[in-house]
Amino acid sequence: MTKLWAVRSLIDKDSVEVLGRFFMLTLVYNEGGALGTSIGSSNLYLVISIVILPLLIFYLYQYRERRIICLPIAFIAGGAIGNIIDRIYLGKVIDFIDIDFFDFSIFGRNIERWWTFNIADAAISCGIVFLIIVSFIPAKKSDHNPAN
Repeated sequence: MTKLWAVRSLIDKDSVEVLGRFFMLTLVYNEGGALGTSIGSSNLYLVISIVILPLLIFYLYQYRERRIICLPIAFIAGGAIGNIIDRIYLGKVIDFIDIDFFDFSIFGRNIERWWTFNIADAAISCGIVFLIIVSFIPAKKSDHNPAN
């Protein structure tokens, strides 16, 4: 729904300032991947997403009794589905959240403004960060069996 809203509301606008230039709404059609990656065509990202989605669903089933694992996996799967739908229907992903953090350099590239993203991207990113954090929390004895 947020992507439909963005297309309808931002189609003829350059950017809409929400909190000055720090947080703006800017309609962008992204053929690449997260964080401005471009390892191939939009179809490659679609295929990768479609291949990964059944694995995520398997892990949701495998860890169904462990909410601390299922919640971030569900965020990742839900975000992936949202972006898959865009790629199937449009051949690219609708992005609209435009935030300016701080300038930095990575791999020889100067970043002056964060990449424009969407709610699905945020869900995927938050899910991944949460899974990384959870991976450092020792499992209880009863949590060793994923089906428990």
